Amino acid sequence: MRKGATTSLFSGLILFSALMGGFLGPRLNATAKDPPDSTDQVVKQFSEVMNLIEQTYAEPVDPERTVYSAINGMLRTLDPHSVFFDPKRYAELREEQQGKYYGVGMTIGTLDGRTKVLSLVVGAPAFRAGLRPGDVLIRVNGVPSDKLATAEVSKLLRGAKGTLARIEVEREGSPDLLKFEVTRDEIPRPSIEFAYRLKDNVGYIRIKSFSETTDRELAAKLKEVDESTLQGLILDLRDNGGGILNEGIRVADTFLEKGQLVVYTKGRNSPERRFNAPNGSGVLRYPLVVLINQDTASAAEIVAGALQDHDRGLIIGETSFGKGLVQTVYPLDQQTGLALTVAHWYTPSGRLIQRDYSHLSLFDYYSGKDRDDIKPTEIKMTDSGRQVFGGGGIRPDVKVQDRKFNAFESALLQSAVFFNYTPHYLALHPRPSKTLSLDEVAVNDFRQYLNEEKFPYNESDFMASLDFIRQQLKYYILTSEYGQVEATRFTLDDDVEIQKAIQLMPQAKELAANAKRVVAQRMKTSEKQ
Repeated sequence: MRKGATTSLFSGLILFSALMGGFLGPRLNATAKDPPDSTDQVVKQFSEVMNLIEQTYAEPVDPERTVYSAINGMLRTLDPHSVFFDPKRYAELREEQQGKYYGVGMTIGTLDGRTKVLSLVVGAPAFRAGLRPGDVLIRVNGVPSDKLATAEVSKLLRGAKGTLARIEVEREGSPDLLKFEVTRDEIPRPSIEFAYRLKDNVGYIRIKSFSETTDRELAAKLKEVDESTLQGLILDLRDNGGGILNEGIRVADTFLEKGQLVVYTKGRNSPERRFNAPNGSGVLRYPLVVLINQDTASAAEIVAGALQDHDRGLIIGETSFGKGLVQTVYPLDQQTGLALTVAHWYTPSGRLIQRDYSHLSLFDYYSGKDRDDIKPTEIKMTDSGRQVFGGGGIRPDVKVQDRKFNAFESALLQSAVFFNYTPHYLALHPRPSKTLSLDEVAVNDFRQYLNEEKFPYNESDFMASLDFIRQQLKYYILTSEYGQVEATRFTLDDDVEIQKAIQLMPQAKELAANAKRVVAQRMKTSEKQ
């Protein structure tokens, strides 16, 4: 591996976004020639085509865009996860890996044709200054935002630590524009979103990605939930698209015994490398349940696969994404980068969990059919002799599907109506309590809001989804006032998989204890022989 390269396992969402730039050119009528017999000839042909395009194409050409598209088109012939990063995407990738950036600490986006604050980092400069989700950005540093793309407004908000961002916003309930002077600072991008202590002394930790800080964050969160007194831990890897390989290994190491195999990799020009738990816990401290779903991918699957193969954690939820390819990220000139697949990775039992991607479009690969419909290509055994399957993601030990939204509920979520209603509610009810309870008056006010916005619904749909509506309103209102961490705490009781995980703690405990007994017996028998 050349200097500066980092090995990483990327989320499907990030790679899908990057790969959509693939270039599909028109067919060319050319004189038949012998096929090129060397890379040099192919490169020469590419240069000739580029020169012809630049000199004779009917409209002005952006050479950089054309070449970037051509590179991604070339990579698409290899696999769905090899991808080229232009300067903007490469900078975003490095921010994600490093777990920080410099700015004011808020996410913005376009809703209803206006640039709005979507979320804020609690404790960051924008939050401390008093900005809130739903605020409409009017000017940043004196520059009107109405004619700028979201990326351009975001660029205005970022800057060196200690510099000022002057922000003017429109807020429902306020007759005048609100003006803020926000001092930019280093903004952390934590990979662990939530850590709580639930009922029955069960801890809950959600890891959303694997960055350069994940193992340190996990150690801090385990202290936060008082690991020494836990009766069980739920490790939530749902919607975790992966990240840095070594961080996944370190997370698995937290729960395995020293020396246990976490993962091994091998490829055409990559000799087999085995990654064992360097430290390990050494003892079964508490039972562990791991939550996965169809968007659990890559490094997150490495963690789930290692814990499953060693019977250390009970895996529940849905079959995971199925990404068993390893990319190395090579920094290139002009602040660009190349993520190139260099190997396959295998779980400790020898499973390759990569899904088949041949003859599939990118859309079908990333959003394809139910993973549970994919037939396994191999059967392996866990430490205790349980069957586990390869060739199509990590299959859960206990299948649990989260609550599915009906058509009316999906329409509410897709329209962002809860987000848009929240500033209206807070204008009438400032500083709501963390124990917010939405009475009939509040529900009727939301109903009236739907009517004013001409949102199509019927009363039977509304009443059938009343609990869902109350839950979503509470979440958005508390998120706006107290941040996502506090708001999420009050939604866990409604999470089907989390509640099932708590119930299955005794089964997870017996699973791990049985594996230790079986392994100990094998070692004893081997010593006698």
